[in-house]
Amino acid sequence: MKRSESERPSSFPLLPLRTGVLFPRTTITLPVGRERSAALVQTLSKGSLLVVVAQRDPKEENPSSLEALHTAGTFARVLEVSRPRGERAYRLVLEGVGRVEVQSLDQVDPYWTGQVRPLAEHISDLTQAQVLAASLRQHVTELAGSEGGSLGQLPSDDPGRLADVVAASLGLSTEDGIAVLATLDVMERLRLVAQLVHQAREMGEVRKKIDAEVRKGLNKGQREALLREQLRAIQRELGEEPQKSEAEALRERFNKIELPEEVRKVVDRELKRLEGMNPNQAEVHVIRNYLELIADLPWTERAPVNDDLNRITERLDADHQGLDEVKKHILEHMAVIKLSGNPRGTILCLVGPPGVGKTSLGQSIADATGRPFVRIALGGVRDEAEIRGHRRTYVGALPGRILAALRKAKVRNPVVLLDEIDKLFSGWSGSPEAALLEVLDPEQNRTFTDHYLELPFDLSEVLFLTTANTLDTLSAPLRDRLEILEIPGYTQDEKLRIARNHLIPKQLKQHGLTDGLLHVSDEALATIVREYTREAGVRQLTREISKLCRALALQLGKNPDQKPQPLVVEGSNLRKYLGRPRFFREVAEQVQTPGVAIGLAWTPVGGDILFIETSRMPGKGTLEITGQIGDVMKESARAALTYVRSNAKKLAIPQEVLEGHDLHIHVPAGATPKDGPSAGVTMFTALVSLLSGRKVRGDTAMTGEVTLRGRIMPVGGIKAKVLAAHRAGISRILLPKKNEQDLEDIPDNVRAELEIFLVEDMSEVLDLALEPAPFLSVSLALPPEGSELTHGTV
Repeated sequence: MKRSESERPSSFPLLPLRTGVLFPRTTITLPVGRERSAALVQTLSKGSLLVVVAQRDPKEENPSSLEALHTAGTFARVLEVSRPRGERAYRLVLEGVGRVEVQSLDQVDPYWTGQVRPLAEHISDLTQAQVLAASLRQHVTELAGSEGGSLGQLPSDDPGRLADVVAASLGLSTEDGIAVLATLDVMERLRLVAQLVHQAREMGEVRKKIDAEVRKGLNKGQREALLREQLRAIQRELGEEPQKSEAEALRERFNKIELPEEVRKVVDRELKRLEGMNPNQAEVHVIRNYLELIADLPWTERAPVNDDLNRITERLDADHQGLDEVKKHILEHMAVIKLSGNPRGTILCLVGPPGVGKTSLGQSIADATGRPFVRIALGGVRDEAEIRGHRRTYVGALPGRILAALRKAKVRNPVVLLDEIDKLFSGWSGSPEAALLEVLDPEQNRTFTDHYLELPFDLSEVLFLTTANTLDTLSAPLRDRLEILEIPGYTQDEKLRIARNHLIPKQLKQHGLTDGLLHVSDEALATIVREYTREAGVRQLTREISKLCRALALQLGKNPDQKPQPLVVEGSNLRKYLGRPRFFREVAEQVQTPGVAIGLAWTPVGGDILFIETSRMPGKGTLEITGQIGDVMKESARAALTYVRSNAKKLAIPQEVLEGHDLHIHVPAGATPKDGPSAGVTMFTALVSLLSGRKVRGDTAMTGEVTLRGRIMPVGGIKAKVLAAHRAGISRILLPKKNEQDLEDIPDNVRAELEIFLVEDMSEVLDLALEPAPFLSVSLALPPEGSELTHGTV
């Protein structure tokens, strides 16, 4: 197509190419993915005209000025527009029509348009041009033969077209292609293309010679690396983004990370190993995973910490009802960190029964301070490698849970909660509890070394919190590293406030119900706490409230077209929604016969009341103890019986009663293991009740360890035990005198409803716990032969 150079410019859409040139009278297939280019392609159809130009800088995403483009361009006609299924880029087939000069840009959005002027080629001497064309055709044929390829049928009637077709087949750089495109004199263009063909021939010969020499010393892996490099070069020439090798991508990533010098040396060494390996080798994946772990760990990244103590106080109070002493300790801990500027400090351990808010306290601390929160569940872990990781020599090796938590948090100062630390077990593969000794020691964890990483990592800025239901299973060294904060449980009043302020709104939201649709009276709520739950925490209370929400949801679901009616729950209709009550205050009825006493026990799920039953039968004075109790509890029973025998006269128990009868002590709930010395007082009281015939008061419970001299020793878990007695309806409690200071932990409203006696000697216990015997002779008499034996039952 020939046009006069004097034609006036016209506006045409422009399609910039990152690399490469479209020559007239040739075709090209282009992938189009840029936003503006895609917007242009959407307006095109078969036969549409546009102008193809080349960018000066292939890395520029959106050229916005004429200086960013080469002014020499090509008119093109659209032969095909398609978009392969599943791909974002369009596929565009273009045919070059003629040369143009881009004179200005009209717009860049939504796609490029500009003023272009057609250019016409010219031939000064047709005969000489044909001679040059024949010479060029000969050179191209020789080049194709030496390369082992074919250029197909070359045009013979048009010297200008021949020059363009040969130039398009040489794979020229953008600069050389623009030089050919901008040459309007056909004879000059033929000479320029012939020169480029000669250069290509010489380069091919040199390349063949070098390749032959190189291949002699290449192994298979090196040949593959060379081929991959050649492939990337081909991709660059085609305008495609070459895929980076894994080693290159990792090196670029590490260049942006600040690493300790020791770590940097290891990274450089492993990267060099990775670059020289065949990608199909198994060890490549091991090295890559190792380097990715190092890149993912937060060596220097820190989360901004909000150390405003008032804000932390507000958040803890908003999220948790009660727990004043625990909150105080947490705030003191945070205040020390703030004032000292030293992130290292004591590791807090929250100990208490399930459902009292141990895990949520950790979440509240993280939310208030702005640190990421990561929870590590340790229940049932029995492998040391779970904490310290596996050696990389093992198949499927992984880092330990500590480094995995840091990798997830992406900062070196998160809040990490080690949940259920008391549920760790020692197995054949080591003790995970022993592996935690370094993690939880502020003086050692700054150089914590994971077996997988094999490099020291600083854990001193991590705020570690641990939770446990009991401390009995923890080793002494681990307990020594922890600051224990006990959470014994909630009182009934606290549970009512928690239900009203937290549980009901939360359950309504979870069930898709709006506020105001559920009204639970104070009487009904108190009944739920008292008769449908018996726990230290609020998990069962949450389930009961959830039942009410489900009943409301069912009511609304059956009548979707009607206006929602609030569900009003009173004490009178509570059974309709929750069923019959599960717990009753029948303690007094359980001790109507002599030989039964009520003790107080502490369990990992909170305090509880414990019935001690005794019975006697003709025999030789032996003692039987049942109820799946431990050695310590058995020893307490023997010590109580020894005291009874040694003081039988003082207790008004005939010697023949002790010598002529076997005694049996039983602790109900036989499927539940029990142990500890705190049942000694209760066993002694039950034995004296049995042998003297005096009943134990039904409103009285007791705890304490008893010695052979009848002295009462202090025991633990006083607050949990007292709260359990209060929940069960006990009104009188006997405690060791030496536990007097523990009464300060008991809420004032609970103490006001209880009558608490502090005792030092068993004689005081008998005076306070046993009912007076109306007829002493009857109480000491033995039952006649064949009659029913005196015993206690539950």
